[in-house]
Amino acid sequence: MEVNKEESQHLVEIIFLEINQYKSENSTVHPYDISEQLLELRDIDKDEYLRVLKKIPHDLFAEILSEMPEHIQEEITELLSTKKIADIASKMDTDDAATFIQILSEDNKEVAQSILETFNDEDKEIIEQLLAYDDNQAGSYMQTELFSAKIGDNIGDAIRRLKRLKDEGELDNIWQAHIVDNNNKYLGSVGLEELIIFEHDLVFEDIPYEKYKNYFVHDKDNIKDVVEMVTNYNLTSVPVVNDHNVLVGRITSDDIVDVIQESATEQIYNLAGVNDEAEQEENMYEIGKSRALWLGLNLVTAIAASLVIGIFDSTIQSLVALAVLMPIVASMGGNAGTQTLTVTVRQMALGDIDGEDAKKTIIKEVILSLANGLIFAFAIGLIAYFWFKIPLLGVVIALSMVINLLSAGFFGSVIPLVLQKAKIDPAIGSTVLLTTVTDVVGFFSFLGLASIILL
Repeated sequence: MEVNKEESQHLVEIIFLEINQYKSENSTVHPYDISEQLLELRDIDKDEYLRVLKKIPHDLFAEILSEMPEHIQEEITELLSTKKIADIASKMDTDDAATFIQILSEDNKEVAQSILETFNDEDKEIIEQLLAYDDNQAGSYMQTELFSAKIGDNIGDAIRRLKRLKDEGELDNIWQAHIVDNNNKYLGSVGLEELIIFEHDLVFEDIPYEKYKNYFVHDKDNIKDVVEMVTNYNLTSVPVVNDHNVLVGRITSDDIVDVIQESATEQIYNLAGVNDEAEQEENMYEIGKSRALWLGLNLVTAIAASLVIGIFDSTIQSLVALAVLMPIVASMGGNAGTQTLTVTVRQMALGDIDGEDAKKTIIKEVILSLANGLIFAFAIGLIAYFWFKIPLLGVVIALSMVINLLSAGFFGSVIPLVLQKAKIDPAIGSTVLLTTVTDVVGFFSFLGLASIILL
């Protein structure tokens, strides 16, 4: 690709301008802004991109790299020395550093381990603890940087300590003081806006109990439960404790937003039969292979629907109008089923369907599908009658429409619920199964009724 030097130089100027602005006290530039400009530069001029990377201060680079996509973080080992990458990683928040090292280890465990070995003993132990958690556990998303105080500490002293830590760049995005006892066991949290109104010569024990917030999660909790808590109670961050109730970290709202986005993206891709991880690859072969697997499965289900049509080949030959109207029944059933499926999977992801709610969901979707089935059955019945001048043909397609939309509503809600019960991600296999059901039921009901009523 021919490099547009004028555009490249313009981007470089913008990037360095934003870097200089970021260093100023009242900067409105965010590391994300710089990362976006860098990604654009990377696409048009990789040489300039590399030159700029080497000039970014490591403390800022740490924040920028955390904002970049995983595949960009992976390739950084090909562009910079291990020593430089290690220094950049050491300046990240612990949760970002753990994620970065985890990403690197997937392709190059030796480099990831070399970087980890450069950390001091305390940071290395923290990173290893974070990496030990499963991907779906709260502990893998927490950062150990937080502001805590002992229950007997002086409030004024604590506020001055917080100011010092902020000035030294040790802490950022602090909204609460997490209060612990002498054994570091979590007691509750006080918002900073509450804290500053109390007399500074008081101790935390003097603060009324009702001023404390006691929302917290355990490090082994499922991250989906954490997301639900944060969104339900509008929390900016949530403290994390271990099995002994010892405060070990916190999960901030930006991490929760990332989890929500990842979950939503994964669901959308899976409903379309696309692997979200494969789509982030730049390797066309990997992307094509992932899609081909789902298309192959879809081919098998399409053959199953065709076999149903083959059973009634003589019926179709007797009345060509059936071949013309057949796709309408299958298409309406497929679309109705997709509506139900999408709503059900999304509500399950949000935790809105549980226990008795499952039964209510099925009933609601069946009633909606039946109502739509009756409306569109009447419409297509009239259309078929005036189109082909065969009264009973209108009756056949109307009945088939009701049957297929009813089954679409039922199976569109039941399939994801059954898959979830079987510990299978509902978003992955639901679409293929539902398409098979609506096609088979649509063709079988339409052609079966036609062979009984018309012939």
